[in-house]
Amino acid sequence: MLSRKALLRAGAVLVAAAAVVSGCSSASSGSAGKAASSTTTDIEAIKVTGKVGDTPKVDVPTPFSTEKTTRKILTAGDGAKVTAGQRVSIDYLGINGADGKQFDSNYDGDTSAFTLDAGQVIKGMVTGLVGAPIGSRVLITIPPADGYGTQGVSAAGIGPTDTLIFVVDIEDAADVLKRATGKKIAAKKGLPTVKLDKTGAPTITLPDGKASDSLVVQPLIEGTGAKVAKGQTITVQYTGVVWPGGKVFDSSWAKGSPASFEIGAGRVISGWDKGLVGKKVGSQVLLVIPPDEGYGAEGQSDAGIKGTDTLVFVVDILDTTG
Repeated sequence: MLSRKALLRAGAVLVAAAAVVSGCSSASSGSAGKAASSTTTDIEAIKVTGKVGDTPKVDVPTPFSTEKTTRKILTAGDGAKVTAGQRVSIDYLGINGADGKQFDSNYDGDTSAFTLDAGQVIKGMVTGLVGAPIGSRVLITIPPADGYGTQGVSAAGIGPTDTLIFVVDIEDAADVLKRATGKKIAAKKGLPTVKLDKTGAPTITLPDGKASDSLVVQPLIEGTGAKVAKGQTITVQYTGVVWPGGKVFDSSWAKGSPASFEIGAGRVISGWDKGLVGKKVGSQVLLVIPPDEGYGAEGQSDAGIKGTDTLVFVVDILDTTG
């Protein structure tokens, strides 16, 4: 759901690229450009200097390659251990093991925050950070299978066989809600009804008659967290059905992982931007979205959505960052 032309899909590779590769750099680091007679595979051969919180200096014997994600804790923090599914806040520097070139770093900018889930960020980053104490500096080497796959990221100079090397400072980690939680709110009569299973996943039943011609935003659960603001990245669970018919065309619950995206900035269909900004974390919201607030007159044929179809979503707001 990155645009009117895209479905609500959080493709792991694309999301990972947005979460970790932001503003690529062509600056060299360490032993970039040095000739190597053979490929280095031992993480111990990578030398990192500098204090936690400061931009690290990294010396990589190139070419460097690994067949599995490997972690080395360079400086152990004294905080709790990071667990999968938490929202982590990190500073990081990324180097291509093939040539030793730095392809990304946020040490000169804002701390990066994202949900530590393989559906949200590259698998190698999850593997590398889970179990490390907050406050640690971690060195992670990631093969293509746990990184950006055989497609690589051409804009960052990452090829299909390139190993990624990250130095990561873990600033913080916090739990993220698994489902909406708060005060239940009775929906107005005539709207679709929602039944939740034991995990919180919704089943949406449409009423008889026609859908509203205007956007309907009906809170079903009012959370107690912070209000969602324009420009923030929100993490949600959602299910969407087509009215008429009630067919499910997309669901993060079915995919087994929440989705994250920027809200209130035209990155998603306008019904989401208008309906979710201002709602609190922990809330569950029913959205009835007419075509002009959804995919427009062109619809979305790949999802079976016609230009005259109304969309109905149930959205659990789990977290916000930014």
